[in-house]
Amino acid sequence: MTVRRHPPRLATRTLIVTFATSAIALVPVFAALTIEVRRFVRQGVTERLNAGQRVFASVERQRDQAYRDTAAALAERPTLKAALDTYRAEARLGHASPALVETLAREADRLARRIAADVVAVVDEEGVTLASGGGASTGWPPGLRLRVAPEHGGRADQIVRLPDGVFRAVAVPLELDAAPIGHLVLAARVDRAFVGRLAAAAGAGIVVFDGQTPVASSLPAHLEDALGESRLPFDADEGRIVLAGETFAWRRILSLGDARFVALSSVDAVARPAMREAFRAVAALACLALLLSALASVWLARALTRPIDTLSRELERMAADRETRAHLTVGGTSRELDLLATRFNALLDALAAAEDETRGAYVAAIRALAAALDARDPYTAGHSERVSDLSVRLGTRLGLPDDEIQVLRVGALLHDIGKIGVPDAILQKPGPLTPAEFERIRAHTTLGARILAHVPFLSAHIPIVELHHERPDGRGYPHGLAGEAVPRLARIVHVADAYDAMTTARSYRGARPPADAVAEICRGAGTEFDAAVAQALAAELAVDTVVPAASSPEPVRAGVLTLVKDRSYGLAS
Repeated sequence: MTVRRHPPRLATRTLIVTFATSAIALVPVFAALTIEVRRFVRQGVTERLNAGQRVFASVERQRDQAYRDTAAALAERPTLKAALDTYRAEARLGHASPALVETLAREADRLARRIAADVVAVVDEEGVTLASGGGASTGWPPGLRLRVAPEHGGRADQIVRLPDGVFRAVAVPLELDAAPIGHLVLAARVDRAFVGRLAAAAGAGIVVFDGQTPVASSLPAHLEDALGESRLPFDADEGRIVLAGETFAWRRILSLGDARFVALSSVDAVARPAMREAFRAVAALACLALLLSALASVWLARALTRPIDTLSRELERMAADRETRAHLTVGGTSRELDLLATRFNALLDALAAAEDETRGAYVAAIRALAAALDARDPYTAGHSERVSDLSVRLGTRLGLPDDEIQVLRVGALLHDIGKIGVPDAILQKPGPLTPAEFERIRAHTTLGARILAHVPFLSAHIPIVELHHERPDGRGYPHGLAGEAVPRLARIVHVADAYDAMTTARSYRGARPPADAVAEICRGAGTEFDAAVAQALAAELAVDTVVPAASSPEPVRAGVLTLVKDRSYGLAS
């Protein structure tokens, strides 16, 4: 069995579409924000690295100058100069005394303790180490050759890689009487503590490379491992690199021969708090935008659907009440809906006009049929028309609504339609009817009801046709209904039919005066005729007579109106 799914309401679809459109519109905003924030962060990281490089260069210049000033001051120690000069003289003679080397080592150690240097070394003019002192001097062997000629604009800095570690060395010339006699070398171990101090000065992570090999770093261990597997393009001064899935900006801040000092800063780490703040702000704006969008969507959905719902309810009410003459309200909320309502009203007007034409046509046909029935007996010509007119007058006086008046008008025209099945010999018989003929006459009510049952639009008139011979006292036919069980319209036609029968001539009797007919009907009020209708008849025809109460138990007296052969009304003999 296929289950039919009802489509969603227009309001729901409008709400979903507008809200979803607003939500989807926020997606590129978030994407653009992410891209812009990352670009901004990269730019900020690069600027910070540049600023760090400038700060680092300034600090390095100051530290280097302080180192040189300190070394120059230490180089003026006479004991050191004298021992070195003596050692040179003896070395030229080929028998340098070991005691002089020990003296140089003691002086170097004393100087290292004084300035807290890792190594202080004394070298000759060729850069060969003669003696060293300091906490790391055991890893600084005698005979180690250094570059002592000033390079790079007067600097004699260099990176010295030894089995015991990597050192940064600065050489200061030693002079005696303005003549060079050697150099004093101050060296600092390049380890995590050293690069940590540099990182604090630069405001970024520091990695020292010897060639492409990192020899010291302030980075975490997992980043050091990733960095060892990467190669930085040292033909450039700056760039970006991905380490362990994280993007870093890098910049070379110092070069000493093959050694390079590189500052790295994580773009992602800097971007995270900025992104969080940005997303927090955008999320707040997005929530506000979604809320406003939801409110706007609800308003738009209601604005679109309210007039449609109103129109739909009016159409539903009109369909339920079968109102073909009502009009839809032109609300002025939408040009399209107003045009629809206007055109629908025009359609209703055309339908009403067609209905009026149809109704007029079938009423005319009914009148013609009633006239044809009446024409079978020259004494009853025009009977149905007169009964219809009088019934309408009585119904109007009784205050019936217009729709009941219309039913009464046509029902009265058709009240004797069943006589179409009664032979003329019976209808026009001048003498008394046999019981069988009388039953044929009585059957015209049920026969008329069966005829009308085949015509749907005449169904409202069937009670009049079938029950217009019922009486308040229950002695009528075909069902013997009594009192209020008899429909009011049938009671009205009963009175109008009796009045017209008495006031027109028949083949077996003459016509009675209207006043006599009204008096006769009023005497039968409450038993044979409805009292209210009888009183309305007297008022309508301006006949002064007394109408008994509807509940009067007075029996039917001699001379009261009774049925004779059911083809006319007359006085009992």
